[in-house]
This record gives sequence, C-alpha cells and structure tokens, in this order.
Amino acid sequence: MKQLSAIAFCTLMCSSSVMAANWSTTQLHLNHGEFKNPFSQQQSNATIYSLQHVSGYDYGDNFFFIDYTKDDLTDGYQDGDFYGEWYSALSLSKTLGGDWSFGAVKDVSAVMGINAAGDAKVMKYLPGVKLHWDLPGFTFFSTSLTGYIDDSSGLAKQGAPTESNSWMLDIAWGYPFMLGSQKFLLTGHVEYIDGRRNELGSEVKDWILAQPILEWDLGYALGNKENTLMLGVEWQYWRNKLGTDTDESVPQIHLAWTF
Repeated sequence: MKQLSAIAFCTLMCSSSVMAANWSTTQLHLNHGEFKNPFSQQQSNATIYSLQHVSGYDYGDNFFFIDYTKDDLTDGYQDGDFYGEWYSALSLSKTLGGDWSFGAVKDVSAVMGINAAGDAKVMKYLPGVKLHWDLPGFTFFSTSLTGYIDDSSGLAKQGAPTESNSWMLDIAWGYPFMLGSQKFLLTGHVEYIDGRRNELGSEVKDWILAQPILEWDLGYALGNKENTLMLGVEWQYWRNKLGTDTDESVPQIHLAWTF
C-alpha cells in the first residue's frame, strides 16, 4: 500500500506541477551516508533515492520531492520508507497586480505546502508567505514563513503520534560559481520548526535542519551538457532530530541527474 500511495502522490505532484509550465527541471538524486535513529540511537548506512521537480508558470512556481530511503537496519524506522514534500507558490504581483518589491525583495508569494510520510502516516499542511530575494550571484534565494498544521493518522491508525500545530521558517538558495574552468553549484536549505507536543503529552522539541549541497558539474567537466550530471557532497546537520535530544552531523555522497 505504501508503494501505491507514494506513486499516486508522485503522479499528482508531477501532473499539477507541469500544467502550463513555462519552464521546468526534473532530477533524480542519490545520497548515501551514515545516519542515526534518534529513538533507538542505532547507526545505519542508508541510501536515499529522490525524485525532485521544480517548475514555473505565469502566476507562480511549484516544487516537490519524494524520497525513498533504504537502510541496513531491521527496526523498520526508515527501511524502505517514502517521504515527500510539495509546495506551490502564487505570486501576489502577478495575480493581484501592483509592485510587491521592497529593498532586496523582488516579489512576495502566497505558498501552500504538504509534507507526507509513508509508514509513519504523517500529513502536515504548511500555508504561509514566501519572499523572493534578488541577491547578486544567486539564481534563487527565498525565505518562507508557514504554519505547520498536523493532519496525521496518529497512534489509532498505527502511525506516529499526532502533534499540536506549530510553524516553520525555511531559507533556500542556489549559487553557481566557477573555479578555473570547472563549474560548481552551492545549493540547499535551512529550516527551523518550533516546538510542540504530541498526543501522548510528550514534548516535541524545536529543531534546526540544514542541508547544504556542494555540487561539481561532472557532465560539463567531461565535455557534455552543463547542469545535467552533478557530483558532490551534501551535509545534513540536524539539531534535535525529529524533536528529540539527538543532534546529527552527516556528510553524504551526492549524485544528481537532470533529465
């Protein structure tokens, strides 16, 4: 069932994101690193396979990814599980008219997000506001402030405990640069999610999750099309991972293919 649900989720996001798109980029990612289960404290080698898509149309933009994680543990915490996020931003200047720029901010969007996990039966809704910044050298730089509203199945449906509602601040960026004749890209995001409580009355701590990625344009270095095959390192820093007392700092081998 979780495979069918993930496929349906992915199909829905693809169809909605590419509808009347003026531009789009779709990638396959492969990450590999050593992660910690914050509940059992077990270490595992895990490979994460990701499908990621971003597109823009006349009135805004869409972004989604879906991860499939495979680890070498038998506890069922992450092994063979799916997780996905989708965000749709509607430009206020393009829909309402007028000039919404101020300072280094070039536009303001209303944004709606969905976070969904397979085995944990987690569903979160993230309505809010997104600022698009015009910063020298960056292909994009955005900040989003959203709610973090829980609509999960909870323990009654053998899922993770439901949680009280909270809020999230997210910063995302893309910065291409060259060293000699080689092309690189520094991209990623940092999120802060405020603390909350679950249905058992336990505290779910606020967390900071940072996932910067340094990519080398391997395809370009080999004489092929640029921005197609990227090789690099993703660093995941997670303070209070999943709301626990566990902190994690994990370098990962990162491979991205754009098609």
